[in-house]
Amino acid sequence: MNNRQNRRPAARLAVAAGAVLGLLSLSATASSFHGAEAAPHKTYHAIFQIDSGSSHIIKKTLNNIENLLHDPRLQGHIKIELIANSKGINVYMKNNGLEKKLRHLQGEGVILAQCNNTLHELHVARKELYPFVSIVPSGVGEITLREAQGWAYIHPSTPPSNNL
Repeated sequence: MNNRQNRRPAARLAVAAGAVLGLLSLSATASSFHGAEAAPHKTYHAIFQIDSGSSHIIKKTLNNIENLLHDPRLQGHIKIELIANSKGINVYMKNNGLEKKLRHLQGEGVILAQCNNTLHELHVARKELYPFVSIVPSGVGEITLREAQGWAYIHPSTPPSNNL
């Protein structure tokens, strides 16, 4: 065996050892990261837009809001608004099976708002919506104002998978 053949196993062993050490350091880094930290005594704001009448999108949006409310980093420090426009009006239509969930979210401090332009465009009377929902002149106007005030904008748009 010549010197060149003797070096190959050693080189391979060094490369393998380096890969293992690299994986171990990645593992240590991943296990030490627990997400972003909330600033103490700060209030965070998020506006969720729903413009789809899909029951899957409505469910996903309401679940996202619930998850945000119960994130331990934000509990007691989050203000949320749900603005419905276009076909998203379905979330606030009476007898849709969501009254209990919406009242619960409102009890948790979530602002429930409906675009007035949508009411006019879809010829929906105010009395067809749950009475505890607020009306704003324009859904996109509400989003624009909230974003200018520093609110995070969240727009869930894909239905959840069957596994969620």
